Amino acid sequence: MVLRALIVDDEKPARDELAYLLDAHPDIVATQADCADAALAAIEGDKPDIVLLDIRMPGQDGFEVLRQARDFAQVPLFIFVTAYDEYAIKAFEQNAVDYLLKPVAPERLAESLGRARRRLAAGRGPMAAALTSLLEGLGRGTRTARVAVERHGRIALLPTAEVLCLDADDKGIAALTDQGRFPCHGLPTLTKAEERLAGLPFFRANRAVMVNLERIAELSPWVGGKYLIVLDDADRTEVTVSRNRVREFKERLGL
Repeated sequence: MVLRALIVDDEKPARDELAYLLDAHPDIVATQADCADAALAAIEGDKPDIVLLDIRMPGQDGFEVLRQARDFAQVPLFIFVTAYDEYAIKAFEQNAVDYLLKPVAPERLAESLGRARRRLAAGRGPMAAALTSLLEGLGRGTRTARVAVERHGRIALLPTAEVLCLDADDKGIAALTDQGRFPCHGLPTLTKAEERLAGLPFFRANRAVMVNLERIAELSPWVGGKYLIVLDDADRTEVTVSRNRVREFKERLGL
């Protein structure tokens, strides 16, 4: 049986390397996508059997692909191609989703494809429900993540649930909490913060602010195609969602 595979990675060398390794498996026919939007279009249109998915991509990451793909008529089997830490890998394993660590070893790829073949031969089963379980499991599993901040002359580790938003200025990144605003330790840029908080309910609202989606009290359309967020702290902090991020923001909220 010929299986259709989709390679999703924003880096062309990484895609080409996986395509080269897949050439050793004559029952696999592979195509490529370089971003989340292209991946979602291919998944919905071409209906691949297997998607080899990179998690860390600019813009919409691999988690967004998972969230949206679970609503398609035919949900593929996802294999993560990632440099995630061991804790996240355990979360993947607990939800019966395979993974490959970069750089991908041919032997490990062969093992993963073997698992995929066996699972597909046994029937797809409730793949959308499995993805929902995966995403929820990742949220629970990583909720113990902390944000390191400088507070009262010491480094404090704040649970991410206490962080309303992260904002950037000329002095660096700071975390806004109900107790005040504290400089972040070990987070030089918001891009690095996005990587650190992948899988958690944080969203890059604009170039300078990431918000905790679970701390939003209300939102409304704003001027110029933007959205205005009001957070649930005592000061009712307001954050603007850039026009080019509104669509992704609404998708994250299921609007």
